[in-house]
Parts: sequence; C-alpha cells; structure tokens
Amino acid sequence: MVERVLENQRLSREVKALQSSDVEPKAHQDLIGRGEAMLQVSKEIALSAGSNATVLITGESGTGKEVVARLIHTHSGVAGPFVAINCAAIVDTLLESELFGHEKGAFTGASERKQGKFELAQDGTLFLDEIGELAPPLQAKLLRVLQEQTFERVGGSQQIRSSARIIAATHRDLFAEAAAGRFREDLTYRLKVISIHLPPLRERLEDIPLLAEALVARIARKIHKPAAQLTDATLAALKGYDWPGNVRELENLLTQALVHARGNVLTPDLLLFRQQGSTGSPPTTTGSGTTPVERTLDEVEAEHIQRVLDHTGGHKGNSCEILGISRPALDRKIKKYDLTLP
Repeated sequence: MVERVLENQRLSREVKALQSSDVEPKAHQDLIGRGEAMLQVSKEIALSAGSNATVLITGESGTGKEVVARLIHTHSGVAGPFVAINCAAIVDTLLESELFGHEKGAFTGASERKQGKFELAQDGTLFLDEIGELAPPLQAKLLRVLQEQTFERVGGSQQIRSSARIIAATHRDLFAEAAAGRFREDLTYRLKVISIHLPPLRERLEDIPLLAEALVARIARKIHKPAAQLTDATLAALKGYDWPGNVRELENLLTQALVHARGNVLTPDLLLFRQQGSTGSPPTTTGSGTTPVERTLDEVEAEHIQRVLDHTGGHKGNSCEILGISRPALDRKIKKYDLTLP
C-alpha cells in the first residue's frame, strides 16, 4: 500500500509538471556535430548522466544549453520529469514562489497552495536556465537547498525534502560575477560540481552542414512543407557568417528561408542574415572593421512575423508553431507592431 501511495504521488507530480506551461514536453533533440569540441561535450554528457551531481552548463546564448540538459536527464534514466525554468524571464517577486511554491494566504493573490518547480521535479531534473540572473536573496535560498536538500514554501514552515537533480546554465562567467559582488562564490562552487562548456557556432563551422540539414528536416515537418536541399553556395554562405546568435539564430534563419522558398531548394538569396538585412551572402565589414547595422531588432521581428502571418493565411495557431511563441505572445506582438492579418 505504501509503495502504491508513493507511486501515485510521483505520477501526480509528473502530471502537474507536464501541465505547467514552463515544463511542456519537447521533442527529443540530439547533439549534432562531429568536430572535436562537440565530441568532448558528448563525452561529458555521458559522464554527467551516470552521476547525480550538480551540473553547470556554460556558453553563449543560443548554443543549445537546454538541449544538453535534456540529454543528461534522458540518459540518466531517472523516473521523474524534466522541469525547466528561466530565471531571467520572471520578476524576482514571483520567482521565489515559482521555484519553491507557496501556501494559501502567503501573499495577496495566493488563494490556494501552489507547488513550486522543486516539488514538481521530485525524482527528476530541475533545469535552472540563466542562473546568473538570480537575485542575491534567492541565491542564498538556493544555496541552502543545495546544502541541506530541504526547502520551505513561501509562507510555510514545513520542511520539504528535495530529490531533484539540479542542472544550471548561464552565459556569464560566474566567478567573474562573484568577484564583482553580483553572485555568491560559494553557490558557484556548489553549482559547478560538473562543468560543461558549449563552444559558439563560429568555433565549430565544420558542423554547420550537419546542423543545417538536420534543422531543415525538423523545420519542414513543423511547418508542413517538404524538406529542401541546401546548395553548395548556400552552405558556403552559412559557413562564412560569424553567428552571433549561434544555433538559435541558424534555426531562425533557416525557418525564414523555408517559409519564403518556392521550390525544394534553398538558395543563398533566401538567407536573411540579420546584420545586413536581405542579401544572400554574409555581411561585409567597413574599413574600420565594424559591421553596419541597418535595421533595429524590432523592425526585423515585425517583418518576419508579418511574413509568417502572410504565409499561414493569418492562421494564428500555425503562425505560433512556426515562430515558437504562445498565442498571447503573438497577439501582443501583432498589437505592438500594428500587423495585419490576411
């Protein structure tokens, strides 16, 4: 009977985790790359999966830190769910409740007890993305959880034991942040029991053909279009770009190209590199060595969303799927940029 009760509790936590907007299940993604740098990352993932130690994943934005975290979780064989939270996306006043939960009446608007991500991730993995943005008070509370493996809900006094494996990620140098007084050095050591660094895409250009082919196939399925071939000239243009946005930027660029493609071949003229706007070749530098920026990020985003809306005939569901955003987020952007529906 006790075993059945514990199993029901575990299943209940997993269902609640999957129902949470921040922990929606995502399609499994493999780590793509045959270069020396990615082979080393693959070895580190395998070593991490065999341990329950805390992992810190570092690297620039868009390098695939969450993909690595999910792979560690998948190969570790734990029974619980993978729960992710972006520490930079939630204001400090709400983040504590999101992480640790709260009791009914703990603050204005707390009409019922809520489980936090630590509870939802019991027997599984809690992925703390952008951990470098965590406010000092929450750093102290997280350190205590890592040390004592217990926590309390906001407004509560009951000690709840945490069995979640912690994987954190950041694009910052946490030791440099600690030296500047913005991050706790003792917490950095607790998080960095195992460390995995993801190289930027510009340092593994040999992986771009494999990455591009895999992304094109995935994007084509997502937007319900036939997979397209990349010409040698297209691959050369991709390898000649410096990729400030890394793999995330590559995926976005190929999505735009597939949306605008009329046939089953992606040619260089379809590549809208963000620095130079609309030509199919990598941006050239000026005599001073700087790259000209002709449009603002808002202008580029507005133009891309309008093109996706035009492509889907104004179907918001399909547009959200292509853009990778929620329906409310799309509605806000339509209003913000005064976009038109076909």
